[in-house]
Amino acid sequence: MRQEKELLKREVTDKFERFGSFVIMQYAGLSANAANAFRREVAKLGGDVEVVRKRVLLKAAQDAGVELDFAALTGHIGIVFLGEDPIETTKMVFKFSQDREKVIQVLGGRFDGQLYAGADVERLSTLPGKDEMRAQLLSVFEAPLSQTLAVMEALLTSVPYCLDNKCKQEGGSTESSENAENAESAS
Repeated sequence: MRQEKELLKREVTDKFERFGSFVIMQYAGLSANAANAFRREVAKLGGDVEVVRKRVLLKAAQDAGVELDFAALTGHIGIVFLGEDPIETTKMVFKFSQDREKVIQVLGGRFDGQLYAGADVERLSTLPGKDEMRAQLLSVFEAPLSQTLAVMEALLTSVPYCLDNKCKQEGGSTESSENAENAESAS
C-alpha cells in the first residue's frame, strides 16, 4: 500500500511540474456521472483532474515547490490542472459548479507561479480569455481604420455628386452635355 501512495505522489508531483497552473477544489455530492462529465470537459481544454488524499497532495506539492495550507483544505479535495488557457479552464470549472448547484467549491489556485485564494480565482475567471482579448484588440485597431476609410470614400463619392448637381443646376443633365460633347467631336 505504501508503494502505491508513493507512485501516486510522484504522478501528482509530475503534473505540478508539467502544468504551470492549477485550481484546488472541494467537492460534495458530485455523482459519478457528473464527475466523469467534469473530467471530459477539463480534458477538452487540455487539463486534467486528480482526486487524491490531502496528505498525498500536500507532499506532492511540497516536492514540486508549492506551499499549500493544510488547514484551508477541508472536505473532499480535488485538483484541476489547467490546460493551455488557464483562464478558460477556470471559467469552465465555475460554470460547471453553477450549473450543478455549487457541488464544486474552489478553495484556491495558482496562475503564473502566484498562489491565489478562492475569491481571487473567481475574480480571475471573469477576465476575458485569449480569444476574447484578441478580438477586442483587433476591434481597437480596426475602428480608426474603418472610420478613415469611410471619410475617404465619402470624399471620393462626393465629387461626382457635386458635378452632377452642378450640371443639373445649369439646366442640362450630364447625359445631354455628354451628347453635345460627342456631337462636337464627331463634326
